[in-house]
Amino acid sequence: MTGDLSGPAIHALLADGTTVRVRAVEPEDRDQLHRLYARMSPENLRMRFFAVSPRSAALAADHACTPSGPGHRALAAELQGRIIGLAEYDACDERGSAELAVAVADGQHHRGVGTLLVEHLASAARADGITLFLADALSENAEVLRLFSDLGLRVTRRTDGPETRCTIALDQDDAYLRAVEKRGRTADLASMEPLFRPRSVAVVGAGRRPGSVGRAVLRHLRTSGFTGRLFAVNPHAHALLGVPSYPAVAALPFPPDLVVVATPATAVPTVAEEAGEAGVHAMVVLSAGLDPVQAQALLTACRTHGIRLVGPNCLGVANTDPALRMDATFAAGHPRPGTAGIGVQSGGVGIALLEGLARLGIGVSTFASLGDKYDVSGNDMLQWWENDGTTDLALLHLESFGNPRAFSRTARRVTRRMPLLTVDAGRTDAGRRAAASHSAAAATGTLTRQALFIQAGITATRSVGELLEAAALFHAQPLPAGTRVAVVTNAGGAGVLAADACVEAGLVLPALTSDLVGDLLAVLPDGAAVGNPVDVTAAVAEDELGACLDRLTAHRGVDAVVVALVPTAVAAATGDDLVRAVTRGPAARRSPVALVRLEQDASVRLLPAAEGGEIPSYAQPHAAARALAHAARRTAWLARPPGTRRTPEGIDPPRARAVADQWLTGHPEGGWPGPRTCAELLGCYGIPQSPWAWAETEDDAVRAAEHLGGSDGGRVVLKAHWPGLVHKSEQHAVRLDLLGEAQVRSAYQDLRTRFEGLMTGVVVQPLAERGTELLAGIVQDQVFGPLIIFGLGGTATEVFADRAARLAPLTDLDVHDLIASPRCAPLLFGASGADPLDLDGLEQLLHRLSGMAENVPQLAEADLNPVLATPGGLAVLDARVRLLPPRPHDPYLRRLR
Repeated sequence: MTGDLSGPAIHALLADGTTVRVRAVEPEDRDQLHRLYARMSPENLRMRFFAVSPRSAALAADHACTPSGPGHRALAAELQGRIIGLAEYDACDERGSAELAVAVADGQHHRGVGTLLVEHLASAARADGITLFLADALSENAEVLRLFSDLGLRVTRRTDGPETRCTIALDQDDAYLRAVEKRGRTADLASMEPLFRPRSVAVVGAGRRPGSVGRAVLRHLRTSGFTGRLFAVNPHAHALLGVPSYPAVAALPFPPDLVVVATPATAVPTVAEEAGEAGVHAMVVLSAGLDPVQAQALLTACRTHGIRLVGPNCLGVANTDPALRMDATFAAGHPRPGTAGIGVQSGGVGIALLEGLARLGIGVSTFASLGDKYDVSGNDMLQWWENDGTTDLALLHLESFGNPRAFSRTARRVTRRMPLLTVDAGRTDAGRRAAASHSAAAATGTLTRQALFIQAGITATRSVGELLEAAALFHAQPLPAGTRVAVVTNAGGAGVLAADACVEAGLVLPALTSDLVGDLLAVLPDGAAVGNPVDVTAAVAEDELGACLDRLTAHRGVDAVVVALVPTAVAAATGDDLVRAVTRGPAARRSPVALVRLEQDASVRLLPAAEGGEIPSYAQPHAAARALAHAARRTAWLARPPGTRRTPEGIDPPRARAVADQWLTGHPEGGWPGPRTCAELLGCYGIPQSPWAWAETEDDAVRAAEHLGGSDGGRVVLKAHWPGLVHKSEQHAVRLDLLGEAQVRSAYQDLRTRFEGLMTGVVVQPLAERGTELLAGIVQDQVFGPLIIFGLGGTATEVFADRAARLAPLTDLDVHDLIASPRCAPLLFGASGADPLDLDGLEQLLHRLSGMAENVPQLAEADLNPVLATPGGLAVLDARVRLLPPRPHDPYLRRLR
């Protein structure tokens, strides 16, 4: 549900994990609301109406059913068809404020019903322009006063005798979002207990033939040593694999916590309905191939009965906790217990990760194959791992994001506590199409996804292999303090390969300090070259190499060490084990060590260390370098403060929304407004624009040129315009460097002739001075929300595609990253002794665009190109915006998918 309460109902979780339906009150609810109040105790009626007044209750029920509109909204919370809570507001005479009332059924208190309803009502109120809720309560009504104060919104109280007047500001600031997240996390964790810590499991569709998926899952549950009660559901068997079998879920001796479904798609909705009626609270659907009708029936059954759902079309779930030992998957083997959490959409990727971690010896805490992700998502998994007390490394492979803004906030919090690694899947058009087809997901652009990963501190790799290589380092070694790497090798060629790999990965090979060089020469054999790389020669002994590594890892000028070794006859003859020298003492080493052995068959291994711990060993130097670069980026992200959002001076969001609304009134389908509307919108946010004038005739163009060119007859530019014109340069709709009346008239006549029937006028501007042409803009992503784009502009924009992106709202650090990320950044900061451009102006521009993206929901796209930047300032030379009727959507509202 969004600000439009006439939209479809949504489902959300109460504090205890129960699913309720939140919807607008309808006239048909009158009898239910009368019963809601009639069943209230006299004390609760007194708290609600300040007196035990059945008549007041009846009038309140009738009033709640009046038609909704911006001045009156009423929301109901419904549990299995029965209304258990009501929240409503009525606009006051004072603009922007509304009276709030909340009622919760007897027996439903302390479950978060009222809080959930007020959150949703506040979201609707914001969309209606309401900024304050006013609420009266008896001063002794501690429950409702606590409800208001715990919302996370700014609440002021005024007590007058027995009553307290509460004023609740509806600003959706960070404190409020943190409070909503905390409530959502509590509810989410409670709802997933039956899924990941079930005391009993039933497998529906466990067949008698060895090849059935259900039978494989049942066998896995048995052989993993599941400590709870286990049942099979098969109408043709009394027992399967020694597990008691029943003909239907309803025939089980008691409702299991978790039901695993491996039936044909046609039977899945019936099983879900039967399980819901029996009281099941969690379900994993392995079945694939559900058609839209079956899919909707499955989801409806789960929502109606409060079942958390993994799948369909998935591999299953597992929890290796020794007290539980639940493996409800059909993977080849059991995951070993450990501390790595795995969440994937693709079952194939899940199998690859499980087998890869098993080869490395990294154990798993919780595994979930999310499949088509009808319900349980990556966000749910992050919250589970954050709170399970076991997971310290999270691996995610997601092909789609249901609520990326909520995911981003959760990920930012979780990645402060543990590394979160993912595969950046769908980087190409073909990959995005495949992802959309595979998981029914909306295809998401590469820039958008990368912005999410960077801002949330997620380590994004390009393949499953790279993910496992990075996971090995994160699991086994401390994070490097920075990017400075020392390469050590017993063969010059291997050292060169390692050095190249490190630099190409963004790491630095610094010159070693004189004191360190002296220390190394003192322990290495004659002939060793103590530069960087450090060539210890083929004659190096085990103890000598170990001493070298001890000194390098202890030195403050080195953040990490890559050791590239090749087997030699010299070491074999002397009995020296150079690998043992690397693994002999990591407990005493400050910096991480990565080993490279070019003869190694596996891409990465973890070697046990003599003093405890492990050392990652890679077959290729590029793999070791990539893993270290990922770790260094995590170090840098952890060291960054959260960043601060800035509200630029001189902006007028209400006026901007009014301008957009006025244009959309005449263009209800949306589109590209003309230069006047575009300039007015930019003006509302103080975005500097080059002077311009609109001309619809040749004479108008001449007069505008005379005015803009000044008394000295400066040169001007003419740009043709017509509705829908996007790329002026590609259409050759721009005439540059015009001087004098004759050239202006000639240029106008040329444009009018070539674009006859299209052109509605021209924009006249003074010819800009020389400077750097940049691009800045906004794209409203259909899934991720507003994205701010920045990079090289002008006609080279599409050729070089040199741009970066960040999701709005931007912090000061996001803005700095945007400016520093494109390849053209050295030009901005002053390359080759040139003066830097107006960096303060660029920062201001990006903050203003971020505010516009957030505050003007009608804005679908803005393209400022070029933005001419010089050391003395900047100006937008050309701008276009696209407006669409807004679709109210609150990305932080608590709701199930």
